[in-house]
Amino acid sequence: MTDRRPHPSDLSDARWALVEPTPTSWRRARTERALAFGRPPEHELRDLLDAILYVDRTGIPWRYLPHDYPPWETVYASFARWQKEGVFEQLNGLLRHLVRTAEGRDPEPTACIIDSQSVKTSTNVPTSSQGVDVGKKIAAGSATSSPTRSVCC
Repeated sequence: MTDRRPHPSDLSDARWALVEPTPTSWRRARTERALAFGRPPEHELRDLLDAILYVDRTGIPWRYLPHDYPPWETVYASFARWQKEGVFEQLNGLLRHLVRTAEGRDPEPTACIIDSQSVKTSTNVPTSSQGVDVGKKIAAGSATSSPTRSVCC
């Protein structure tokens, strides 16, 4: 970690120790695939992850990232690459496994809950033009892009 004042969103040393193997192995694999082309990384993985967490926790635009973090373009490029290559999914799986094991539960979820979100129709829309949710057998308006959330326990 570089010399800078820590932000409340930064990972503690203990939390970094838990997640550090995932981005480190990603960087090692990426370096091996690069066949020695390009320049070596100039930013620490922990600084990049701390910057991503700062944006996530504060909700600021990438461009507003404080100057004591790596450049916002670098942080965003790392975020996009990690998202595309499944690094966050691996971190989620690792943390889920650790939490479930610490709680004395099976490391892998055994049940999954899917919740579809319904959108209420305005009272100004005639009943004849409202859609019907066949699964629920009720008349209701629907949105074409309503998310379906899934939670695995």
